[in-house]
Amino acid sequence: MATTKIIFSGFGGQGVLTLGQIVANIAMNQGKQVTWMPSYGAEMRGGTANCGVIISDKPIGSPIVASDIDILVAMNEASILKFEDSVKEDGQIYVNSSLILEPISHKGKVDIDATNIANRMGNAKVANMVMLSGFLKRTELFTLEDIEQILNEKFKTRRPELIPLNIEAIKEGMKEIA
Repeated sequence: MATTKIIFSGFGGQGVLTLGQIVANIAMNQGKQVTWMPSYGAEMRGGTANCGVIISDKPIGSPIVASDIDILVAMNEASILKFEDSVKEDGQIYVNSSLILEPISHKGKVDIDATNIANRMGNAKVANMVMLSGFLKRTELFTLEDIEQILNEKFKTRRPELIPLNIEAIKEGMKEIA
C-alpha cells in the first residue's frame, strides 16, 4: 500500500468521526503514517459531519482529503452528493442503503443496509460499526482482531458494555455483504 485516502461522512450522531478514529488508530498500531481530520457542522447531533483519514507507508504532506478519494463511507444522501464525484474511478463507495435512495453508478459501490441492520439489533447507534464491516470484508486494511483491540482500548474504561455490541454489529454486517 502506498497511500490510501478515506472519507467517512454522514450526519452528527452517526459515529462517522469515531469510524475515522478507529481506522486511524488501527493504522497507527500497524506502524503506518496516518492523518485524521474531522469536519462537522455547528450542531453536533443532526448536522453534517465527516472526517478524512490518510494512511501511508511514507510521510504525508497534507492531512486534507479533497480529491482522488480511494474509499468513501457514506452514511446519508448528503454525503453522496458532496463526495461521490471525488472518488477515484477504481475507488470504493460504501453506501448506507437504508438511508441513501439516490441511484449511484460508481462501479466500486457496495450497498450495506446499515441502519436497518442496527435497528434489528435494537440499537440504531451501531450502524457505523455495521458500515465498518464493509472494510473488513472488502479491503485488506485490517482484521476483526485489529478492530477488537481498538474498541477495547477506546471503551474499556468509559463504556465497556459497548464493546460486545459493536463487535456483534460488525459481524452482522459481514453476513449481509456478498
